[in-house]
Amino acid sequence: MDDTIAPDRTAPGAAGTATATRPAGEGDHTDVARRLLRSSEMLSYDPAREVDWETPLDREFHGASPEWSTLYGTAYWDEMTPEQQRELTRQESASVASTGIWFEMILQQMVLRDFYAKDPTDPAFQWALTEIADECRHSIMFARGVAKLGARPYRPKRSVVELGRAFAALAGGEAAYAAILVAEEVLDVMQRDWMRDERVVPFVRTINNIHVVEESRHMKFARDEVRERMKGVSALRRHADAVVIAGAAYHIVTSMVSEDVYEAAGLDRKRAVREARANQHHKAMMRSSCAGLMEFLGSAGLLTPVARAIYRRADLL
Repeated sequence: MDDTIAPDRTAPGAAGTATATRPAGEGDHTDVARRLLRSSEMLSYDPAREVDWETPLDREFHGASPEWSTLYGTAYWDEMTPEQQRELTRQESASVASTGIWFEMILQQMVLRDFYAKDPTDPAFQWALTEIADECRHSIMFARGVAKLGARPYRPKRSVVELGRAFAALAGGEAAYAAILVAEEVLDVMQRDWMRDERVVPFVRTINNIHVVEESRHMKFARDEVRERMKGVSALRRHADAVVIAGAAYHIVTSMVSEDVYEAAGLDRKRAVREARANQHHKAMMRSSCAGLMEFLGSAGLLTPVARAIYRRADLL
């Protein structure tokens, strides 16, 4: 199979790219679901066919854009050989993909619960099932990508796994969809960089392009759900939602890159963790990736003082 990048067809109107505010004349909630369904019919990918799974891994490539590495910009990064740098980015890419699978499983449970026993003729119901189908394919795609990168699967800490289990079972309404949006928005920005970076191994670039195109529809739906469900909510509920969403964001973002990646890349784990935690470059990258998200949460009334403090602790604000 030709190991090329799938065309980047993320232009507005093709994939329904999300925006911070609803454009004039966008229509009601049902119209949004109808448009997303049409977009999915016109532009969806089959990772089994689009991604080159057969060509052996070329270790001359990175697994992600070096600038997104948790150690880029540190003294330790400068001391590493090019081979070590590439291996680290491959392990970090595998960790991000593994965390993506974990959260996509949470997402699917929340969406299924939300639409349980609702009207199956409603376009929103049909879109929800379409999104779940997309997420199933994405999880398989990420899993195969981790294996091809020569990495083992990474998992969040046990405490975070159990918190995720509880969140999947209990979260609902605007809190669930805003948490979904947080995970998708953060991944979206970094993956847009990776998919266009010729230093990144081609099959990872293809995976990222597929995810960016299809997740743009998911983000649009999540934003619309949050707007709809925030209408008329009490101040108490809004403040509670803001804290729940920020807490979910904190655990998602801080779990993206496992500390185990440093040992897997042959580095001194203690030193790598210490320098990564103090890395101002990476913190700035994360904050920039969340600028649009923070603007949206602010417009929805979900950026309360307590929530802001949590986002700052996660280096998202």
